[in-house]
Order: sequence, then structure tokens, then C-alpha cells
Amino acid sequence: MKPRAIKSKEKDEKLMTVYEKPTFETSEVETALSKYFGSNVTGVTPLEGGNLSAVFSFAVLDKEYVIKFSELAGSFETERFISSLLTSQGIPFPFSHGLGHYKSCHYLISEKISGFHLANCSPEQQRQLIPEVIQLLTKMNHIEVGNTHGYGYINSSGNGTYNSWREHVMASNAEDQTGTFWDGWYSLFKTSCLEKDVFDECYNRLLDYSSYNEPHRHFIHGDFHQFNILSDGQHITGIIDTNSKYGDFLVDLATLDWHLRKLDVIRAYQNFQQQIGISIPNFKERILGAKYYNGLIGLRFYAKMGWNNAYFGLREELLSLTN
Repeated sequence: MKPRAIKSKEKDEKLMTVYEKPTFETSEVETALSKYFGSNVTGVTPLEGGNLSAVFSFAVLDKEYVIKFSELAGSFETERFISSLLTSQGIPFPFSHGLGHYKSCHYLISEKISGFHLANCSPEQQRQLIPEVIQLLTKMNHIEVGNTHGYGYINSSGNGTYNSWREHVMASNAEDQTGTFWDGWYSLFKTSCLEKDVFDECYNRLLDYSSYNEPHRHFIHGDFHQFNILSDGQHITGIIDTNSKYGDFLVDLATLDWHLRKLDVIRAYQNFQQQIGISIPNFKERILGAKYYNGLIGLRFYAKMGWNNAYFGLREELLSLTN
């Protein structure tokens, strides 16, 4: 497949349009929690992470929890379903305790899993933990999804939003995204570093390769990287913050490889699949389809957040994938 010619652009040619997640004072969080737990809440502390949500930890009678706030409608109904799906099958994911509203935001209260981000481990610790990460990823991608149906983003009923993976791919990259985080995203071509010729080139490649991903339907975490994997430094203690979908599980591997590229994640993954007898046909084509799928989400997200350096780094990687 020959790449089309792409014109280079100056990085500072466009203006940035940055999405800002909601902000809360500790006292406001305490007020919201008092309606749920009464006066038993202690130790409300803001947490790092959460690109779209404000996140705080707290305790009730010596048990630790997390509360997340988002302005996006329907932010957490699906996460509650995912919590039940994963925890019921032995995946270490936070158990959801309740949904609510405070001011203009929705919130979700979950148990807090012990540990810290894998990103905070030393490079050597991360290397030693990769086999455990891959085992957990494999187990999660092969959970039983019951009588659910559909592909793409999982809705609050537990079903995929679209009838096929290709339909999901096309809808996810369409101009009309009314009522979602991507509402009006075409304006990014004028107001951010997002380049339409680059986007169109990568989208055409995605359509070509997605036919290899099309037949496969499994649970996808959707954001599986070192900031959503927790560890105590010795073992993996849990995973958090999905952007869950149904489709080809190699989407998760592509995400992990992008974030931990120095650790040769793909080779380690393939070796483990061979050891346990899982065959992955058309691996090369499927991983390319997964990388373009993730890459288009990444290009738009980095542009919307104003993360220009991340955008241009990903841009160059995507354009060079099939050279």
C-alpha cells in the first residue's frame, strides 16, 4: 500500500482549542459525598489522572473509595456495567457503588484499588511486570460477554452501539458527533494542529486494514496503558478507567505497545499467546488496523487537548507505519 504525499505544516500555524475537565474544591466534593455517606467521609484528596474527569479519593469508616466527576452526559452508566462484568469474572477492576449528580456534573463512586500507576514504577520494575500485564490483558480480552451484541462503544445496556466494526469505525470518524465529547470536532482542522490531509490519509489506511479486524468480537478496555494499570511495585493490583468497546482485542495491545514501546510488548504478547495455545490469524494486518484505529483517536484527542508535541510524534509514526 503506497502512502499518499502529505504536505508538512508548521507546528505553530494553528491556534489551540483545549478541552478543560471540571474542577472542584475539596469542600464541594465533601458536600456531594455528604448526601451519599452522611458525615462519615474523611480524607478527601484530589488524584492525578483523569483527562476528562475530576478524580478524588476519600475514606468512609476506614474503607477507601474514589469519586469521579464529569460534565459529559451519560459518562458513568456504562462504567457501572463494565464494573459488574469485569469484577464478576475475576478481573481486578474497581467495584462501582453509586451514581449521582452534583451541580452540572455526573459522578461515580467506586472502591479504591490499592497501588499506584505502573508509570510510577522504575523502568526495571515495568520490565519485570510486563508478563503479568500481558496475562491480565489476555484474561480481560477473553472474558465471557454473555448475550450482548453489537460492536464499538458499549452502552449502558451492555451492548455495542453498532452492527459491525466497520460501521463503528466510520461513525467514530464522521463529522457529526452531536452530543459527545467530539461534538463539532471538524473545527479542529481550523483551530488546532489537526491536519485534514494527514487525517484523511490515515483514515483511508484504516478502512483498508479494518477488514482484518472486522470478524473479531471481544471485550476491549479501550485505554490500556501504564496510567490505567495499578501496581504495588511487585505485582499488578488492578486496572481502571476503561473506554470500553467490543471488537478486535489487538486494539488494546496496540495501545499498550504505543505507550511502552521500549519494552518490546508485542513480542512478549505473541510469545505468551503461543505458550497458552491461542492462535491469532492475520496478526500483522490486524495490529496495523488497530494502530490506525487508535491513532486517529489519538490525533484528534491530542489536538483537542492542545498537546501539540504528542500530536506531531503520533503523526509521524502513523505516516511511517506502512512505508
